[in-house]
Amino acid sequence: MRRHMLKRASLLIAAAMLAVAAGGCGSGKTDEGEVSKAVPATQTPVATPTPTEEDLEMEREYNEALRLNGNSKNYNFSDIQKLEGNPMEGKTLCVLGSSVAYGASSNGDAVGEYFEKRFGCKLVKEAVSGTTLANLDDSSYVARLLNNVTEEKVDLFICQLSTNDATKNLKLGEISEGKNLSDFDQKTVIGAMEYIIRYAQTTWNCPVAFFTGSYYKSENYGKMVEALKALSDKWGICVLNLYDDPEFNDLTEEERSIYMSDDIHPKRAGYRDWWGPELERQLLDYLKENTK
Repeated sequence: MRRHMLKRASLLIAAAMLAVAAGGCGSGKTDEGEVSKAVPATQTPVATPTPTEEDLEMEREYNEALRLNGNSKNYNFSDIQKLEGNPMEGKTLCVLGSSVAYGASSNGDAVGEYFEKRFGCKLVKEAVSGTTLANLDDSSYVARLLNNVTEEKVDLFICQLSTNDATKNLKLGEISEGKNLSDFDQKTVIGAMEYIIRYAQTTWNCPVAFFTGSYYKSENYGKMVEALKALSDKWGICVLNLYDDPEFNDLTEEERSIYMSDDIHPKRAGYRDWWGPELERQLLDYLKENTK
């Protein structure tokens, strides 16, 4: 189709050039040295070819292909409209996570970029694919939060509930009775989450939110979601829960192919048109009820 369209464009350009060449005009000096006046050329209008039914069908197929490709230009984040009068406008958002927070299947556009465009806020993103909440090495959420996030002021902190901990079958752990950083077993999923919550609250005194992924079949991840909801009761954090809502997760096969690259990772369309609006709704409800 692209070769066909280029061929038609080339014919149009060639026709236009021939028309100009045939009817050229100019000005110059006569033999006596006088400047002659330019004489307008008589030009034959170049007719634009009328699209054939084949052309129109090719255009329809091309547009449909763009719609079905969840990372096509149809889903650019530049088209996201700013929400006027939102509570995060001009403020700083920090997002911590792994591949889902990074946008591994969406050319780097993810939850943080959605909120950046939608809220008109500054984004600080610390996201590395394959990393875990559980603090088992220098790439963990906890380690990177301590070593890489140096912002003095953060107005909202959002953390991804990592699927990697579930996939790697890491120890879930238990909710501690204390609230001091030293009370948490960072090598467990829950201990790491508690550490991150407490660190963000004491460092920036800002609202803290965790977001889940949409539903996929994983007993371990389901347990992590339940633990996160229990942590909300203890810490008063915002849980942006996409996992438990059957209606939200009820997609057609076509919708799922547009939105998701696999069971876990969204494409641009998935973040922009599916996850983003629901995360936004839940977050704004929380901020309205819990901030002044």
